[in-house]
Formats: sequence, structure tokens, C-alpha cells
Amino acid sequence: MSERGENVYKRKGERKNSTDLKRQQLEIKDELQQADLYSDTPSCKYATVLDEWLAMSKIRVKESTFACYSRIVNSHIREELGSCNINELTTMMIEQFISYKLSIGNLNSCKGLSPKTVSDILFVIKSTLEYARCQGLDVRCNLSRVVIKRSTKEIRVLTKKEQGKLVKVLLADMDLYKFGTLLSLYTGIRIGELCSLQWQDFSPDSCVLSVRKTIQRVQNTDKEALAKTKVIITEPKSQCSVRDIPIPAFLREYVERFRSEDSAYILSGRQDKYVEPRTMQNHFKAFVRQSKIADANFHSLRHTFATRCVEVGFDIKSLSEILGHSNVNITLNRYVHSSFELKASNMSKLSLEV
Repeated sequence: MSERGENVYKRKGERKNSTDLKRQQLEIKDELQQADLYSDTPSCKYATVLDEWLAMSKIRVKESTFACYSRIVNSHIREELGSCNINELTTMMIEQFISYKLSIGNLNSCKGLSPKTVSDILFVIKSTLEYARCQGLDVRCNLSRVVIKRSTKEIRVLTKKEQGKLVKVLLADMDLYKFGTLLSLYTGIRIGELCSLQWQDFSPDSCVLSVRKTIQRVQNTDKEALAKTKVIITEPKSQCSVRDIPIPAFLREYVERFRSEDSAYILSGRQDKYVEPRTMQNHFKAFVRQSKIADANFHSLRHTFATRCVEVGFDIKSLSEILGHSNVNITLNRYVHSSFELKASNMSKLSLEV
């Protein structure tokens, strides 16, 4: 006697194995899903999701972050994926899209975009699809395992000899740009933080520098604006970047030499004029050429500062707070680069134990 549920009777004299019937049902269900007829879960154009996600982001992130999101959506995602229904986007489709961006995604040069840029694009896609899923839309792709392999970029740190040559140039006929460069080399502040500094950010006795803001040029998201970009002065990169930095004693005499009215920007000496990061970067490049050292960008000063601090014995917790990092691992992994001389010095401390 057959076990209950083993067979399914269709009509008298005809029986069909339940396993075969269930397999057929699953196949039909898959076909209906592919034809978008089976699921009752709502869907809509991906462009609509992008717009809604941007609108939500605008009220919860910094203006510079929102400008970055807008640029990614409008320059890299909307035109190629926006016309698709959200339930038409598949894992394979996104993987192919990402692969295309890495290979020939730069329309101006027909070369691939940088892994950093493509990682940012992937982040926005993942975030928008998660937003759609939370809104109850029919999201069918799973991007949890889609990642971008990023090579480790070599960090430029000035050697002690190079640093000496640069400092010699900065001290000769020092002006406000040279002073700003010297200040960054011995405090580790970022270029945007330097450009936003006003004399009121220095304590009256010139012993402490308060970092409370940063300046940057971002994409103008106002569609009616005539200029494509604009300069904004905002809070620093993160809450940990709001910090007070003790100033080395040898820098205080230069602070006093150039100090002017509190509301004046230190790089311009004027209340009504700031210096943009790009302009400061150009001046720094000129100083590098005058020093006759290998090419370096302004951020190299920050790496150099952190490396010198480790070499003279700074504790990592103090250094991390001076740099404005949220934890010491960021400091250790990203900004601390020991020189060969330091490695050799540490190795010389070992002795043979017998």
C-alpha cells in the first residue's frame, strides 16, 4: 500500500508521481517570475529609486557627501541603469556594469575608472538597492559578494634629508604660503583644514591650534546655478577631526610674526578672501621644485609628520588624536611608515641569548 502523499491522483486511472509534479510547478513558477507575472511585489524605474534615495540623503549627510553622491548618480549610474525596472536588475547585470566601469568606463579617455571611483559607484548602487528593498520593492539581485579589488597605493613620505631641504626653502623669505606649509608639516593638518584656518583658531598665547572647519570645492547640485562647482566651508571630515593641537615651540614665533586680526584667514591675511586647496597645492608644488626633491603632493606632509612622530617616540594614542582619527588602527595602518633606518635601529636592539 502506498504511503500517504506519495502519489497525486489527477483523474480515475491516471496517477502522477508527486516529485515530478512539484518539479514542474517550480519550473512554471520560475518561468512566470522571469516573465515578471508571478510576483505581486511592486516595482518601479531605478531612476525613481535613485531620486528618492538622493532626496533622503540630502537631509542626513554633509553637503560635500551629498554632492559626491549626486555626481556619482548623474555621471555614472542614471544614464546606463536608470531606465531599468528595479526588478530587472540582476546580480550578473551589475557585475557586468562594474566590470565595464573598470575597463573602459571613462568616456573621456576610453580607459577604465580607478578602483576607488568604481568602489564609490558600487557603494551607491548597494545603498540604493537596499533603500528600495526597505521600501518593499522587488529587488532581485544580491551584491553582498561583489567587491572591488584595490591595490595598495604607495605612500609618499619625505626622508629626513628631503624634509631638511624643504624646510630650508620654507624658512628663506618666508611668506604666508610657506608658513602654512611649515605648519602642516609639523601638525599634520589636512590641506582643507589649513585653508579654512583663521587667526582666531590660534590660542592667545599661540600654544594651541583649534581645528573646527575645512574648506573644499564641490559639485553644485542646484540645477539653476550658473557655476558647476562651488566652495564650501563646513565642519571637518568627522567628529574626531574636531580637535586641539599643541603647537611646537619653534612654530610659535612664526605665528606671532604673521598674526593679524582674528577673522582674517591665515593664508591670505584678509577677512574677505580665503585660499582654495588647489591654489595651496600649486604653491606647495613650487616649493618642492625649489627644494630639488622628488615630486610629492601636499598630503605627503601629513604622512611625513606621522612618521617623524613615531620615530621620536610618540605614543600612538596621542598621535591618533592629533591627526583626528577615530581609532589608532587608522593611524597605524594608513599613516605610520617606519623608515629603513628605524627598522635597522630596532633590529640592533636584539641580542643573542645563550
